[in-house]
Amino acid sequence: MFYIVRVATKQEKVVAMLLEEKAKVENLPIYSIMFNERVKGYLFVETDDENAVPLLINHVKHVKGMIPKPISFEEIEKMVKVKKPVEEKISIGDIVEITSGPFKSEEAKVISVDEGKGEYTVLPLEAVIAIPVKLSGKNLRLKKKSEEKS
Repeated sequence: MFYIVRVATKQEKVVAMLLEEKAKVENLPIYSIMFNERVKGYLFVETDDENAVPLLINHVKHVKGMIPKPISFEEIEKMVKVKKPVEEKISIGDIVEITSGPFKSEEAKVISVDEGKGEYTVLPLEAVIAIPVKLSGKNLRLKKKSEEKS
């Protein structure tokens, strides 16, 4: 089972190394010590002995305490798993909304696509002068697919 240890934020790696060394020196039955940069201020300690974690964290700098109830690996996986957003395929002729930069919240028409770089050349629809703008795909949101099929 895994136990959650609360530590000072941005000290997770340092504390994990200190705890690893202490577990070796004191010959504690600790199988792994994990941290994830997305879960700030917490370490996950794997052991079968519930008394090993309090001994491990006792008098260690930057440790704030522990949550006494063990959790399963599946629960940890839910906390740290990154869900990739489903990217919509943007193609030439589509109408997109620009989500950042000087043209933020404006609609534009895609006139070319560089899939290798993930860049799109768009023409803002509300601009007085039609000037093509190159933008990253992460700065665009699909509003309307083009009518014609390629």
